[in-house]
Amino acid sequence: MNSSLQALLDETGALARFTGDFFRQLFKPRQEVAEFVRQCFIVGYQSLPLVGITAFIMGLVLTIQARPTMAKFGAESWIPAMVGLSIIREIGPVITALICAGKVGSSIGAELGSMKVTEQIDAMDVSGTNPFRYLVVTRVMAMTLMLPLLVILADAIAIYACYIGVNMRNDTSLSLFAFNILNKLAFSDVVPAVVKTFFFGFAIGLIGCYKGFYSSKGTEGVGHSANSAVVVSSLVIFIIDLLSVQITDLMGFN
Repeated sequence: MNSSLQALLDETGALARFTGDFFRQLFKPRQEVAEFVRQCFIVGYQSLPLVGITAFIMGLVLTIQARPTMAKFGAESWIPAMVGLSIIREIGPVITALICAGKVGSSIGAELGSMKVTEQIDAMDVSGTNPFRYLVVTRVMAMTLMLPLLVILADAIAIYACYIGVNMRNDTSLSLFAFNILNKLAFSDVVPAVVKTFFFGFAIGLIGCYKGFYSSKGTEGVGHSANSAVVVSSLVIFIIDLLSVQITDLMGFN
């Protein structure tokens, strides 16, 4: 068997075992609530500025770029609905998840990797603290719960930026702008987009923790863990997004 394929299969198997360990530890009593709350603050609140700035620019750029094309067909009034649907259904969740993969995923991989190579994880195990429950479960759960909230906030900021972009050339009231979006927005547009963000967050947190928890080769391994966490998380986000589109299409949501 090809060595690259063998390495891929070994890595997939190890990640599957790591996922099984996570679910076993998740439902055991005496969870680390204080550490979970701290990680929610780090993952959610401290990521909000970058996510918000990116979302604002994204909404503004989409509006400005769409205007000339829509104007050719006399459909400038459709810009709010088109941009709003694009952001809510696809662009907002994926871009926000990629930002968190780069910021949070690399941070988790580097942090746990440095703890691994300096033997802090082994010291926690010897002292009676469950390192997996304290380090992995709290971070994965925080990432899983915070990413949907970040996506909702990013969508709102991007749509408001779209409102500003529309009013650069026209004079549209906020109520009319909101009506144009809500009139075209369906329940089936929102639910799949929100549901898949939970899977995005779970994948980012789990892969970041896995790469850091099993880091090796000293300080060089820490950098490799951080970089690998971002690359693999980004790839998995696109795979999950592709699968979610296929599933929602089969279920008749599209």
